[in-house]
Amino acid sequence: MRADIIPFYEQYEQLVSHVDTVFDQMKNRYPDCITCHVGCSDCCYALFDLTLIEAMYIKDKFLSLLDDNKRRTILEKADLADRKIHVIKRKAFKASQEGRNEKDIMLDIAREKIPCPLLNEDNQCALYDHRPVTCRIYGLPTAIGGESHTCGKTAFKEGETYPTVKMDQIHDRLYDISSHWVSTLKTRFDKLSEILVPLSMALMNDYDDVYLGLKDPEPEPSEKQTKG
Repeated sequence: MRADIIPFYEQYEQLVSHVDTVFDQMKNRYPDCITCHVGCSDCCYALFDLTLIEAMYIKDKFLSLLDDNKRRTILEKADLADRKIHVIKRKAFKASQEGRNEKDIMLDIAREKIPCPLLNEDNQCALYDHRPVTCRIYGLPTAIGGESHTCGKTAFKEGETYPTVKMDQIHDRLYDISSHWVSTLKTRFDKLSEILVPLSMALMNDYDDVYLGLKDPEPEPSEKQTKG
């Protein structure tokens, strides 16, 4: 039987609340540097992956908060986005096999712009109140693997020192929540908590017992059976 995920969703929401507090504090401290505003969708074209707990949380909100027509439209966009992301990741993998520098490969990926399937015709997020952590922190100075980053639309000055959000710590916490939930399952997938997917795939996935390794998939009907 699947373990109750609600307590782990609550842990995720606590992390989200902390991230929002950090953003608000930075906004108050550097109001002229942080230029985020309604209608700005620069972060909605960034490529990033979600951990298991965040992917499942957003999928649940997608199913419970949006009507059938909106979900259908978003899933069509998600399918298109995921196809493009698959091509980009294949190119990145090929480049790594050819010995290209990992930093250069990541810079190439960062230059790719694919609209998030949740970005609606009004240039706003269809699930804004439940958007991923990465979206919430976008616009602040961040550090990933020791490398500093910031949105190109901000007014933070190169060479100046600012408080920096350590994304590795946030990602570790997301992995930790995912791992603790998976540890309560009797799954046959020992690497389940390490799964990373883009938001487009998170929306299309069915996080059922088969996906979670709690039940074997139904066998495909044989040719003899399908002929009746």
